[in-house]
Amino acid sequence: MPNKLKPEYKFFDDPLRFYDAMLSDIEDAKQYIYLETYRFNNDSIGIKFRDALTRKSREKIEIKLLVDSWGTSLPAGFFSDIQHNGGEIRRFLKIKFFWDFFTRNHRRNHRKLLIIDDIITYIGSANLTAYSLNWRESVLRIRSNIAVPFKKVFLQHYNIYNKYVFEKLINIRKIKHEGCEILRDVPSLTKQRIRKRYIEIIKNASREVIIETPYFLPSFFVRKALSEAAKRGVDVIVIMPKHSDVGLIDVLRTRFLGPLHKNGIRLLFYSPGNLHAKILLSDREIFALGSPNFDYRSFRFQHEIVLVSRDRNAIDQLGIHITETFKNSEEFNYKLWHNRSTIQKFFEWILLPFRHLL
Repeated sequence: MPNKLKPEYKFFDDPLRFYDAMLSDIEDAKQYIYLETYRFNNDSIGIKFRDALTRKSREKIEIKLLVDSWGTSLPAGFFSDIQHNGGEIRRFLKIKFFWDFFTRNHRRNHRKLLIIDDIITYIGSANLTAYSLNWRESVLRIRSNIAVPFKKVFLQHYNIYNKYVFEKLINIRKIKHEGCEILRDVPSLTKQRIRKRYIEIIKNASREVIIETPYFLPSFFVRKALSEAAKRGVDVIVIMPKHSDVGLIDVLRTRFLGPLHKNGIRLLFYSPGNLHAKILLSDREIFALGSPNFDYRSFRFQHEIVLVSRDRNAIDQLGIHITETFKNSEEFNYKLWHNRSTIQKFFEWILLPFRHLL
């Protein structure tokens, strides 16, 4: 283990910049590179990362890569050079024909992590894809010994890549390190540790709660926590894309917006493009950043990971990001919502039973 490092946080929302930073850190790796992602595409970005990992594998750097078998579809042999050089590639939960085929196979690995040499950690919202180059993301680079517990978390997940029962296989309690919390979820109808921690943060807010999320389908308890915070005078703000990359979610989320607005929650729509950031910031004193969306699917069905921290430098960077997001967002219009068409309401009603799977 390296000597104790003073934590250094660098926040990115521009994919070009954090992809370049990640590739640079990969090139500088001396011991190991552990990478976990939902999507790893066969495109300009995926090929850049594949080629960088291939070069490091030739240097006998330890390579472990975990990709989700639903989110990632690649040609046979795409990673063959890495494997030939001793690197390990695992595909999380290949699709199988269970009696509950769709529900069981819906339990996907949505985490995004890069850990290098017990020193560097990347955690956030972004996949390794070219199609998201113009999206607004949230990725945190941490230069700190927190990479050591993140390494442990990665290896635990890496070792159960082909298991369909999780709670009994790994300890998923939160990990505390240098004033931070690492929270992870496995599919569960009851545990949902990340959702419960988010609600706790919202309940403890005294001045302001800001949420950025690409997909906003809040459960009853999340809606309740947000509404109660607004009623006690907390400035509650939820920012989502005006048009996300999943149109069905945009249709269904509309159902929730009017009642939340009436309860005092400020709703904003980011309009220049797709907002894919996943951030919870409370009182400019504590933040949560990672892979989960504010929706049923993330909290109930997916493997997620989030960092909770009070680091002042990181919070200042998040504040700059959020101020810029505000400038490019438009307010929810309650009158337009109230007068929306019958066909819109019909599709909201049709989609509602499927809210857990969208």
